[in-house]
Amino acid sequence: MKIISVIGARPNFMKIAPFIRAISKHNLNTTFPPSGGIEGGISGGNKGDINHILVHTGQHYDDRMSQSFFDQLEIPQADINLGIGSGSHAEQVGKTMIEFEKVLKSEKPDWVVVVGDVNAILACSVTAKKENIKCCHIEAGLRSGDMSMPEEINRLVADRISDLLLTPDLISSENLRNEGVPEHKIRFVGNIMIDTLEANRRKASLLNINEIINHNLILTQSESLNSHRSTLTAQLSTEGFAVMTLHRPSNVDRKEILEPIVRFIQNEVCSERLLIWTLHPRTMKMLEKFNLFADVCKQENLILLEPLSYLEMLRLNMGAKVMLTDSGGLQEECTILGTPCLTLRWNTERPVTLLKHGGVSVLVGNNIELIRKEYLNAINKSKEPVRPELWDGKTAERCLEAILKYK
Repeated sequence: MKIISVIGARPNFMKIAPFIRAISKHNLNTTFPPSGGIEGGISGGNKGDINHILVHTGQHYDDRMSQSFFDQLEIPQADINLGIGSGSHAEQVGKTMIEFEKVLKSEKPDWVVVVGDVNAILACSVTAKKENIKCCHIEAGLRSGDMSMPEEINRLVADRISDLLLTPDLISSENLRNEGVPEHKIRFVGNIMIDTLEANRRKASLLNINEIINHNLILTQSESLNSHRSTLTAQLSTEGFAVMTLHRPSNVDRKEILEPIVRFIQNEVCSERLLIWTLHPRTMKMLEKFNLFADVCKQENLILLEPLSYLEMLRLNMGAKVMLTDSGGLQEECTILGTPCLTLRWNTERPVTLLKHGGVSVLVGNNIELIRKEYLNAINKSKEPVRPELWDGKTAERCLEAILKYK
């Protein structure tokens, strides 16, 4: 069997790493007895060696933002890199379809596997089906209900045309049923992101937070930070720190929304505890555009970092008292780690992570009064890890088994 799996951006990397390991494990366990039959491998379904080809569309092409993920997660270099690069949504999708079609015609795989919700999954799932190749979507069924999100369009299209839909939670499975997806296409396998977390938890725990800060500190903040570094070091170890990530256009592209968030963290979070803010390039650009960057660089109790590697971010999450984020992946990690999470969005495609569904996250949007209320609630909570069903670190094996058993 030949499988092509597709990645395009960093969120895909954490999801594809355990899938590649599952294929390697399957191939190592496959044996050929004298009779010519095949034994071993994953139980049930088609057995035998899997010829796996990793295609990187190149949607994220910056080495700092991408290569560290490949190295730390031990992902082999892509067999094929389409080199798509930046551009509008239409440009990325169109260029990817053109280049991926060439790959499919040359390689003629049995399956195309797409993961997550970036532009690559839309482009490559459509192209695969036009070539009459079976398509499997890992992390299917997630729905935010917000059609203004490009990711929601990508999810809907990929799920509508894929042959096999592998869901991370029971809510996602029910979403697909409500949309009329036949039952034989749906398989509840659990969250493949948690496979990566569990495989790297110990490695991340060995990292030193001060070293993470020193290695990734935004240089323009160095002088200000050095003047009170000893105080910050004490806070890291004894008082509990907050972590923030912010990158969605709905939060950073308008000054009337971004500035109140900045003032809240300056005046109310940093007044009582250390906040570590990892700055996405888009956020950095908008802070500079709105003349806010120089101000936050001088803020006491605020550490500004460049985008972090997977292990570095996991280490901060493991140590954080509270997380403020608009990232879906961090909502999931906070759930397993028990970190109280303020999700700076009005909706989420991952409702299983919300308090009302037994998780640790609460939606606060960009309303400062609501952020304040939930922040005060969060800092008074202790960490209480939550493990939704099948978030057990073995999802990748179930994904591969579902593909092998598919008829």
